[in-house]
Amino acid sequence: MLQNIRVVLVNTSHPGNIGAAARAMKNMGLMRLVLVDPVDFPSEEASARASGADDILASALVVSSLEEALAGCELVLGTSARERHIPWPLLDPRESGASVVERAVQGAQVALVFGREYAGLTNDELQRCHFHVHIPSDPQFSSLNLAAAVQVLTYEVRMAWLATQGQPTKMTRQEVGEEPDEQVATADELEMFYGHLERTLVDIGFLDPERPRHLMPRLRRLYGRSAISKLEMNILRGILTETQATARGLPHKWRKDDV
Repeated sequence: MLQNIRVVLVNTSHPGNIGAAARAMKNMGLMRLVLVDPVDFPSEEASARASGADDILASALVVSSLEEALAGCELVLGTSARERHIPWPLLDPRESGASVVERAVQGAQVALVFGREYAGLTNDELQRCHFHVHIPSDPQFSSLNLAAAVQVLTYEVRMAWLATQGQPTKMTRQEVGEEPDEQVATADELEMFYGHLERTLVDIGFLDPERPRHLMPRLRRLYGRSAISKLEMNILRGILTETQATARGLPHKWRKDDV
């Protein structure tokens, strides 16, 4: 499906922006780059800024007109940084991502078109687009670098595509060398922890068993809503054991290897 989506850069003047745009595309899984009358390409600067996306530069299609670049496309979205004299259907980046993926999934050829660094797309070029896309940046500093604009729109395409594939949009990080920490502590393990916690608080004089007030119920509420894992429970129990040993002047028993 993603192969149905092409990124079109019109009359790009700085080759470094072409390379950076290629990198942004590859980050998001898009591979088809079309260059309309680039000022300087191929270029060593483009390759340097691509940072490993040289395959996209090598396969980039270079054409002389936007008409050639859009051949076969059923949906064309053009980026526009300002309002035009003739109102045009307008999408924000998130809406554009959803529209692009919806049509690409159906087999349609889709193009995301980006204009010149200094002037964007002309009115004539924008009129070749079915929708205009406006990135809602800060009005006080609204000019985006070309590659940054490519990154924003291709990111939204990526997010919309992941949703259609039922894939997660975030990855859980696991510390190097750690065992998976997903199993939640059981109710009986929590009760043993609460008992250990209460005894420790008494040992260090933080809890007066004659006047407990609402300390333990509040701590139960705190830990109860935290979904403590078994590994985290072992760490907490280790801390309590060390605290008790210090309070009583006893040898330390807990070792960091225990967790």
